[in-house]
Amino acid sequence: MGNMYSFVTGKNGQEIKVGYGVPTTCEQPRCTEKIDRGLGYLCGSVHGGDEYSCGGYFCGQHLYMAPEGHLGNRCILCRDNGADPTEHSPDAMVVTFSAS
Repeated sequence: MGNMYSFVTGKNGQEIKVGYGVPTTCEQPRCTEKIDRGLGYLCGSVHGGDEYSCGGYFCGQHLYMAPEGHLGNRCILCRDNGADPTEHSPDAMVVTFSAS
């Protein structure tokens, strides 16, 4: 068993308390899911983030598999390198079905 918490330098240079013993809320806007700051909810593989991830904490509904060759999970913005696939895309294919 590891430590329940430790301190790391997080986003914006702030020191934050991290670990499975630190309760928090999912960082996805409008999500209120209760989680902890353990590795299981971390975007990326490094607390505080790195060049591939933001280091935020997200519930299972808002974490996705990392791209091939990368460790950890990713939030939607880091998974797609900042492109939010939930926003309208002018080159997206639109299919319309009609009942005959």
